[in-house]
Amino acid sequence: MAEMSVIWLRVAAALYSLGLLHAILTLVRRRDHLFRVALTAFGLGSVFHFVSIVEEGIVNNRCPITNFYETLSMCAFLIVVLYLFVQWRYKVESLSVAIFPLVFVMALVATMGNPVSAWSSPLIRDTWLTTHIVLVLLGIAALLLTAIASLLYLFQERELKAKKPSKFYYRLPALGTLDDIISKSMGAGFVLMTLGVIAASTWGFVEYRTAWISQPKIAISFFTWGTYVALVFLRTTAGWRGRKAAIMTVTVLGFSALTWAAHARLGSMFLKP
Repeated sequence: MAEMSVIWLRVAAALYSLGLLHAILTLVRRRDHLFRVALTAFGLGSVFHFVSIVEEGIVNNRCPITNFYETLSMCAFLIVVLYLFVQWRYKVESLSVAIFPLVFVMALVATMGNPVSAWSSPLIRDTWLTTHIVLVLLGIAALLLTAIASLLYLFQERELKAKKPSKFYYRLPALGTLDDIISKSMGAGFVLMTLGVIAASTWGFVEYRTAWISQPKIAISFFTWGTYVALVFLRTTAGWRGRKAAIMTVTVLGFSALTWAAHARLGSMFLKP
């Protein structure tokens, strides 16, 4: 990517990060008042994003969709345009919880098309990787709690429909309590997973230069995170509860387990004394 194009795209990603902040606060503490600020920053970021795409096209005298990073940038921009149109037309604020993090991560990864210098010290390198691992483990733990609460929700719902609940039924929390646990643990897990993906992307970019994105482990990680985005989207916008939400949660947990299995040797490979 052209140097100025990357700069404009980084400015756009910085503005998109306010949208990520809004999504995090909405999921964790329901701070909806930040939405207007995030939406304004999102719109302004789309302007810089458009300038980045035009700059790239002019410098290279072609449509900037010839490699992974350019295509990802274009795709993120089109999602932004579509979202802004839908928001202007239908005022669907709940979409932002999933769209804002998705666009930010896509734009952030798209800025990583240029090689960078190596780590300034092994300590920073190892600390960054450790931070990523801890964030992902915490995210998986929160997702596991979400899955357990979802299964208990299904069991309790089935017992209520049977009209002859077992003794175990009376030891379970109320449906409203379980639903609250599901919402909060899912939100916390999504925040931790998102931060883990950002940390991993940055670490991989510095460690492997532009070749980091071609590794299967990276692709699996992004796919797993994408399924988590879908879970958050379906719960916040489509109102998924009960059986559908439980099945989706267990599916995401399964992908997370596969992802961790693929990365199981990562720490032993790179955190060497």
